[in-house]
Amino acid sequence: MQGIKISGIASYIPETVIENDDYTSFIETNNEWITTRTGINTRHCALNMPTWKMGSLAAEKAIEESGISKEEIDLIICTTVTPDTLIPSTACYIQNELQMFGCMAFDINCACSGFVYAVDMAHKYISAGAARNVLIVSSEQLTKVTDYTDRASCILFGDGAASAVISPADRPFSSFLGADGRGAGFLRATSVKPVPNPFFALKGAEPDYDPADNGKLYQDGKEVYKFAVAMMPQAVKNVLEKAGLSVNEVTRIIPHQANVRIIQTAASNLGVDMDKFYLNIQKYGNTSSASIPIALTEAIETGAVKRGDRIVLVGFGAGLTYGAVCLEY
Repeated sequence: MQGIKISGIASYIPETVIENDDYTSFIETNNEWITTRTGINTRHCALNMPTWKMGSLAAEKAIEESGISKEEIDLIICTTVTPDTLIPSTACYIQNELQMFGCMAFDINCACSGFVYAVDMAHKYISAGAARNVLIVSSEQLTKVTDYTDRASCILFGDGAASAVISPADRPFSSFLGADGRGAGFLRATSVKPVPNPFFALKGAEPDYDPADNGKLYQDGKEVYKFAVAMMPQAVKNVLEKAGLSVNEVTRIIPHQANVRIIQTAASNLGVDMDKFYLNIQKYGNTSSASIPIALTEAIETGAVKRGDRIVLVGFGAGLTYGAVCLEY
């Protein structure tokens, strides 16, 4: 099967910085409590910038870095759980902004595993001969769905975007993806509020929804944590087994940046030092599907990942979804 490479990758981080101490103005918390439990010091907030705009800014830079023209891109995959509109897709807004008319464009919602899923999809489109180059855009604005009355979860989330151009290459590639819908209720937000429907009255029925549901993010922290600490190392082991590699043959593991304790547990489970993992959660918090490509962009820029390195990208999130890919940068 055809291999792939990352031809270009870039991120966009909103300018507004949210410090841990900023939360003390409206909830009972403090910097030490947040840092010791999550590893997060700051995160960024997009304020009035749309999700699609953040994505387009990252995508423009990624395309420029790739050296590939917009006309050579056949597919745009946008990963987001925080679209600006239910209809149309964020990918179509981004396509319009970038003036890339004609190529396929669609969104996927795989939560924090979204970028990993999208890389696997790009590989399959390219392998099937249905696309030459694929533009992945992961853009998230979690601050617009965060419940700021929940002191345990509101401190976790931030905004950001990253984008990658995926192209064919004679390089090895392996993937391991899955989901467990039994945990669908553990991490959720209702984005669709029913509009007044005359047929309820006409047919003598009552709407079956909670009028108090305002679309805020709900998280069962204990259940999500249990899932993550079990599945993240398992996904890494499974993808490495498919690749025929040991964990010591991988230069770097780029995990979803959710909680430093989850990553520490995964490192222990895998029997590797934390140095094997690239972390930037302290600066950006949890940016859902954007967190892995933001971290990968930074790892490349700082020299932590170099051309020819074998890397693993691993994500886990709402759904419950999970996945890992192993590729050569």
